[in-house]
Amino acid sequence: MQRKFFTNLILLIFLNLLIKPFWIFGVEVGVQNAVGESTYGFYFVILNLTLVLNILLDLGITNYNNKNIAQHHYLLQKHLGNIIAIRFVLFAFYSLVIFIIALFLGYGTYKMYLLSILVFNQFLASFILYLRSNLSGLHLFITDSFISVMDKTLMILIMSILLWSGWLHQDFKIEWFVYAQTVSFGLTFLVTLIAVLRKSGRISIKFDYTFFVAFFKQSYPYAFLILLMAFYNRFDSVLIDALLPTQGSGTLEASTGHFQAGIYAQAFRILDGATQFGYLFAGLLLPIFAKMIKNKERVEDMVVLSYSLIIVPAIILSVIGSLFAQDLMSLLYHQGSEYSGPVFRIIFLGFISISTTYIFGTLLTANGSVKQLNIMALAGIATNLLINIILIPRFEALGAAYASLATQSFTALAQILIAWYIFKFKFNYQFISKILILLAFTVLSSLLIKSQIPQILWAIGLIVMVNTLFAFSIKLLNFKNLITILKYRE
Repeated sequence: MQRKFFTNLILLIFLNLLIKPFWIFGVEVGVQNAVGESTYGFYFVILNLTLVLNILLDLGITNYNNKNIAQHHYLLQKHLGNIIAIRFVLFAFYSLVIFIIALFLGYGTYKMYLLSILVFNQFLASFILYLRSNLSGLHLFITDSFISVMDKTLMILIMSILLWSGWLHQDFKIEWFVYAQTVSFGLTFLVTLIAVLRKSGRISIKFDYTFFVAFFKQSYPYAFLILLMAFYNRFDSVLIDALLPTQGSGTLEASTGHFQAGIYAQAFRILDGATQFGYLFAGLLLPIFAKMIKNKERVEDMVVLSYSLIIVPAIILSVIGSLFAQDLMSLLYHQGSEYSGPVFRIIFLGFISISTTYIFGTLLTANGSVKQLNIMALAGIATNLLINIILIPRFEALGAAYASLATQSFTALAQILIAWYIFKFKFNYQFISKILILLAFTVLSSLLIKSQIPQILWAIGLIVMVNTLFAFSIKLLNFKNLITILKYRE
């Protein structure tokens, strides 16, 4: 079983490394360059509105189902019919909340039109995740791994034709990007549904109110936490659009808010992509921490071990992002890079804090410390809103970047302190010293390498290699740590 788990983990990581970087730096960057900052910012604002409330489509169903089907395969057919019915009810509720907020924000007809398609796309994406939870629960890991990148693969194929084939003799429109998502999600949904139905057989869709109430009582604290965290992670662009003035007229107004949201999207895209692998790592750690806590085992050593694996790349990449911010933005984007460089420099420093929350947030979730996490998340939202309201009108997208960095730093520190209090951790002077030494060495060596090597990509590659080797030399990074985690996982 351990060999099977390890093999499929490697497959999952390989497929994500193969597809997602091209999706981020090829397709998403290509679309923004094609339509411009204001148009993409318009899309980015309404996309994030649908993402912030995405948990209303799930309410923890996916995680619950993954665990339940893994333990009781025979429940697949029974639960499938009930949960599909529940998901349609949640879709109706999610749509209602989204459109009420959109009306409150004063969205016009065109915004509402694109918003309705994006709402449907989120429904498909959430449904796919639920169906995949059945596949992983049945230990069909290879099928699940390939389906996990299917929608992005289809999008890459479609967008390659629309963006770069030269077959279309007109300017690219943002609607085409949204329509392509609908097609990709739709085809992936059908393939995943067929794969699940082959295992479940014929199902009867019905809404069981008792089942829904029992499930909701268990899941709502976790769903509320995810909603709060999504709010302070993704609501910045919506606030940029809401707090900055609109100028001009037309279908897509030449809006200061839209342009600044587009600038923010340029910087945020890379941060969002970098955090995806931390998310995979957190998924690996959750059952480990849960098992250790249940067995009353000491978790401190596992926290140190796992944190060392995630903080090293976080420090190295954050320093690179800070030093090469303007160069990277100019390399990627045709317009607006002079504005997005400073934004990226600030926002990407938050990668260290985000990586920290993947360890300590996962530990607290495994411990069931949802009340403390919800209080922390509410404080995070208050911090984020206050700083954004003060800074966005004055500094625009840069103000939102400062708000993001402050919020991520606050919530990371709060989670460390909560975990410290609950688990009675001792102050590990040696481990903290190694992290500070690596940070100082990375800054100094990166400044030296940048001054000596003018080619950006060569300089970045050398910085990564030198500082990774240094992390190994001070024994902060160790492949044995990853092997230990994988062995304990099984």
